[in-house]
Amino acid sequence: MRILVTGCRGQLGSELMALLDAADQHEVLGVDLPEVDLTDRDASLSLVTQWRPDVVIHAAAFTAVDACEAQPELAYAANCGATRFLADGARRVGAHVVYLSTDYVFDGSKASPYLEWDQPAPQSVYGATKLGGELEIDPGWSIARTSWVCGFHGNNMVKTLLGLAAGDGEVRFVDDQRGHPTFAADLAVMVLKLAVERVPGVFHTTNQGAVSWYGFAREVFGAAGADPDRVQPISTAELDPPRPAKRPANSVLDNLAWRLHGFSPSREFREPLAELVTRLATEG
Repeated sequence: MRILVTGCRGQLGSELMALLDAADQHEVLGVDLPEVDLTDRDASLSLVTQWRPDVVIHAAAFTAVDACEAQPELAYAANCGATRFLADGARRVGAHVVYLSTDYVFDGSKASPYLEWDQPAPQSVYGATKLGGELEIDPGWSIARTSWVCGFHGNNMVKTLLGLAAGDGEVRFVDDQRGHPTFAADLAVMVLKLAVERVPGVFHTTNQGAVSWYGFAREVFGAAGADPDRVQPISTAELDPPRPAKRPANSVLDNLAWRLHGFSPSREFREPLAELVTRLATEG
């Protein structure tokens, strides 16, 4: 297959490119800024219609949640406009699209984990723009919603926590926001399955194990050999300064559609966490 990967140097994109390179079964083109600006309609259409991929994995996005609040037009251009242009190109060449979305499409008020069929209600510009991108996706294509992504590449919470673990004193993390930490290497496997098999529909693609940010911080400290008791819980209301974008209190995504399709369950997050900490210690 000919596979186009957008955001090829991001956390997920880097893992997708490595996975595809190792498999050596497909012709792959990875694109990212600054070489290709997907918010430029002509650039996006030319890219897709000239290269004519069988599949487009659209992982590129403006994911700086708080920055989206300050730059809403840029967020809509990157997360909605670029998706519309790529979708236009994909229809012209008959390509299947896999669009990466987020737990932020939900308001976080549900008491139980979110299912793929629950009604979105974003509470931030980031969430609204990622939902806008979902609306550009045809019913026969794939939407892969994920959450709390960490990995070897780019900046993420595991790297931040490892830096804090290497220091001294207490650190504070919120205990009233819960989600499924997801590791980019595992996410890449799930996304590539949807792409190669051209599986239609919305899927929640996360690792397993619901935890608060406080609980996750304790797990990272423990994996790094630091004292988890250095991590202390606080509430979101106690954050100083408060964050510009509202975070969903409940970001737990149930992977029900994945299970209903008979696909292999994703791993419990502590296993890939241990692998990532080791990898960062040896290769980072």
